Amino acid sequence: MSAYIIADVQITDAQKMANYREWSTRAMQEHGAEVLVRGGAIEVLEGPWSPERIVVLRFENAEKARAYYHSETYTHARSLREGAGVMRMILVEGVA
Repeated sequence: MSAYIIADVQITDAQKMANYREWSTRAMQEHGAEVLVRGGAIEVLEGPWSPERIVVLRFENAEKARAYYHSETYTHARSLREGAGVMRMILVEGVA
């Protein structure tokens, strides 16, 4: 069953976030993530949610998504992101 990592990103330091993106991209490639959304125009249809940037990654399954998140490469990416903004991230399983 596919699994998705969905992130709502608020950027406060563009340079630090650029360094994070470089390393997170490496981690995505290492773990077979399919990038479905990475930025782009956002239109709020309902509710008080006002995200600045959304990222959606698809993985073969939840185990592979967790392996990406806990990998050495992505752990390094997260360390580079410190002080670069606010990250809200979830892992959700899709339908079969």
